[in-house]
Amino acid sequence: MAQDSYDMIVIGAGPGGYVAAIRGAQLGLSVAIIEREHMGGICLNWGCIPTKAMLRSAEVFHLMHRAKEFGLSATGIDYDLEAVVKRSRKVAGQLSSGISHLMKKNKITVVMGQARLAGKGSVAVKGDKGEQTLSSKHIILATGARARELPGLEGDGDLVWTYKDALTPPRMPKKLLVIGSGAIGIEFASFYNTLGSDTTVVEVMDRVLPVEDAEISAFAKKSFTAQGMKIREKSMVKQLDRGKGKVTAHIETGGKTVKEEFDTVISAVGIVGNVEDLGLEAAGVTVDRTHVLTDEYCRTGVEGLYAIGDIAGAPWLAHKASHEGVLVAELIAGKTVHPIKPGSIAGCTYCHPQVASVGMTEAAAKEAGHDIKVGRFPFMGNGKAIALGEAEGLVKTIFDAETGELLGAHMIGAEVTEMIQGYVIGRQLETTEDDLMHTVFPHPTLSEMMHESVLDAYDRAIHF
Repeated sequence: MAQDSYDMIVIGAGPGGYVAAIRGAQLGLSVAIIEREHMGGICLNWGCIPTKAMLRSAEVFHLMHRAKEFGLSATGIDYDLEAVVKRSRKVAGQLSSGISHLMKKNKITVVMGQARLAGKGSVAVKGDKGEQTLSSKHIILATGARARELPGLEGDGDLVWTYKDALTPPRMPKKLLVIGSGAIGIEFASFYNTLGSDTTVVEVMDRVLPVEDAEISAFAKKSFTAQGMKIREKSMVKQLDRGKGKVTAHIETGGKTVKEEFDTVISAVGIVGNVEDLGLEAAGVTVDRTHVLTDEYCRTGVEGLYAIGDIAGAPWLAHKASHEGVLVAELIAGKTVHPIKPGSIAGCTYCHPQVASVGMTEAAAKEAGHDIKVGRFPFMGNGKAIALGEAEGLVKTIFDAETGELLGAHMIGAEVTEMIQGYVIGRQLETTEDDLMHTVFPHPTLSEMMHESVLDAYDRAIHF
């Protein structure tokens, strides 16, 4: 049985919650973490990690079909969907058990059950063995979020899939409709399209990957279309008629509605925060559109109560949640902390080609009143990219013309989700164009394009 009182209680063991718990324990706090389902949360069990495992299988499958380009021979190329899924689940399971190990290593009390705020400094937990009450002066809400379901577009596990269904598919879709072209939708579209599904993506906004820079979105659309995807922008799925083995989608574009049949639909239309049944209203917590409002230090306005990660709103990213977890644990322990800069948090999408960005888009920089300089460098001008057979891509950088501040960086192409961290560090250290120009980048690497893009913003590009 867990003790009753702790220095810190964390509700939710996802990438925000478990990291907060570990950091708190490192700082000498007694910590309890409450989880109702899986250690590691959605990200590790049903999101970030298993999707990347599946996308890796698709990437290898794609490369096998290109064997001849590299002077190799491969025949009878095929895939085993059940084996692909099994590997993905194994990866997730391995990491989930690893989180449990980390809890034991750091002497963190794990309580499985549904948590609810039960008065100032008190949390009631209902689990398999009944209900118990824990107390602490400091409570962190890290309950995450779940997929948004629109009326009429709800998943049924058969014809219409949620992200969980798409991660454990009962079959390979022949004709697939993906509703939504954010990171989740595009990653699933990329996976299934690569394995042979006839894939259509419907996006209500005027472009795919709508949070990205417009130039990157346009590049992505061209690439996806070349791979056989059908992209329908400024369109909306108004209705799904479910029949035996098929779904008829009513797709509206420009006021005109057309009907088209699919055997599978994946709904990826955003997320909603897990704010229900937590006792937030009674505690005096302000909730806006399913997300808890906080200040820059993740404080809810209720003494001793914090919110981190997806429940606290955008950007809905695991690495943002983890960093907030560290921040709050250190704040509770009396350390000096610095607020997170949302503009220095990178976003990564693991489709093919990959997409990554940090900071302002070109349009946002102009709207903010900046006089800007923009640099670009294509993958086709980079020796390593050509040697890898990955000459499709672009690196784009945006600077303030007066101060030289790196306002934003946007990439599409092979391994850009790894490369983006260089610009993230630059943003964090308030790097200028001069710093980046005088940095020596190793050769031959893809990262050289980052240097060339900076040089191009000031008309100094060497290799293009």
